[in-house]
Amino acid sequence: MKGGFNYNMKGRLAFVTLTALICTTILLWAWEKNPFANTLLLARERFPIPSIDFLEDSPKNSSKSIETDGNLQGKDLPSIIIEETNETRNPGAAPIQEKDTPSSAMEETNRKEDSGVAPSDFAFSPITDQHNLNATSTDQPKVCNFAKGRWVPDSRRPLYSGFHCKQWLSAMWACRLTQRPDFSFEGYRWKPNNCEIPDFKRSAFLRRMQDKTIAFIGDSLGRQQFQSLMCIATGGEESPEVQNVGKEYGLVKRRGAIRPDGWAYRFPKSNTTILYYWSASLCDLVLLNRSNRTTDVAMHLDRPPAFMRQYLDRFDVLVLNTGHHWNRGKINGNRWVMYVNGKPNEDKRRAQIGRAKNFTIHSVVRWLDSQLPSHPRLKIFFRTISPRHFFNGDWNTGGSCDNTTPLSGGSEVVQEGSSDSVIEAALRGTKIKILDVTALSRLRDEGHISRYTIRGKAAVNDCLHWCLPGIPDTWNELFIAQI
Repeated sequence: MKGGFNYNMKGRLAFVTLTALICTTILLWAWEKNPFANTLLLARERFPIPSIDFLEDSPKNSSKSIETDGNLQGKDLPSIIIEETNETRNPGAAPIQEKDTPSSAMEETNRKEDSGVAPSDFAFSPITDQHNLNATSTDQPKVCNFAKGRWVPDSRRPLYSGFHCKQWLSAMWACRLTQRPDFSFEGYRWKPNNCEIPDFKRSAFLRRMQDKTIAFIGDSLGRQQFQSLMCIATGGEESPEVQNVGKEYGLVKRRGAIRPDGWAYRFPKSNTTILYYWSASLCDLVLLNRSNRTTDVAMHLDRPPAFMRQYLDRFDVLVLNTGHHWNRGKINGNRWVMYVNGKPNEDKRRAQIGRAKNFTIHSVVRWLDSQLPSHPRLKIFFRTISPRHFFNGDWNTGGSCDNTTPLSGGSEVVQEGSSDSVIEAALRGTKIKILDVTALSRLRDEGHISRYTIRGKAAVNDCLHWCLPGIPDTWNELFIAQI
């Protein structure tokens, strides 16, 4: 009996153990196949809890995106305007994004189609928009930093003839018409590290810009970029079919003026308009005595130019620039008097040139960013400052730029952030894009007008403006690639 009892107990124990193993196996199998369990697991993988370090402001020397998803709050702006010149603080941590899904890929395709970008017009290697730089997925395609790359020889340059583009190109900037003997600076193109800039095709460009208006607002370097785009878009040839539509925008030469405040031209087949308006400071300039044109001019640091405010709803693409008129000589020479809130500025710190420029740039950027929700088709770019190359003095103290050897100072830009920290800081947290040309242009000191003119040697070297064809053509290639 005792032996039988032990036998029965052992049999029951084996049966219970076997049953437990079978049940455990079934439960594990069911858990693995349960979509709810997978959902919980993937959620933890996709959305890790951010650490304290992630929520802290990024260090000054860290790699930065040109745009962030943070919002620049209006209540915080005054302190940023006054103090943030070289600061690179991140105004807010961007959310960690999921890996690409078919639906997100479709949304991206629709976004590109809505922007008028046809797949045939771009031949880039896979890139992402710059506002996606904070994504953490290792499967994200590389971001194209257009400002980081190198100059390479290109026998297909220049993009147009400096002899023939007389309809759009000012003679003082057409170096082929001067006594300059060397034009090797024309034979280079800019190659970004992570993508290819497609060859410019006039027909494709005008097709993409059908029924659209491109506006340049800025100083004489902005005017150079405007003239460059007109030469590129027409192939540098006489184009009598292109219409002068300056009157539609009030761009007519006033009595006693040397030139109008800008120009506007329309390509009738595609209904594409390209215009330029002179606004060296991006401030609203108002005569204090309208009956006396020699009177002082109110320089409203916190108010965008009246032209921009009046015609913004007609623009599809806007390119801004400012910089070289922000010096005491220019301001005093133009009889500009700083105004804020509709009255003369009484803040001595703000009256300092660097702070006034910073304040103005932040003000116009904040205003434009506030207008974007009501102008959903509008794309805005702020071009960084174009570098000067005066050696052994300044423009009025014998400075010159006689170098004719291309890339004698190097051919590559490796830095992550922009050399124009004022523009970079102002755009952070907005939907306005940076057109970063400063560092790549700094390598091209041989491309300036120098001492050559159509009449002979000049007494004063121009080491600020560029020969055309020349470096501003590259600015436009980068601009077109990012529209």
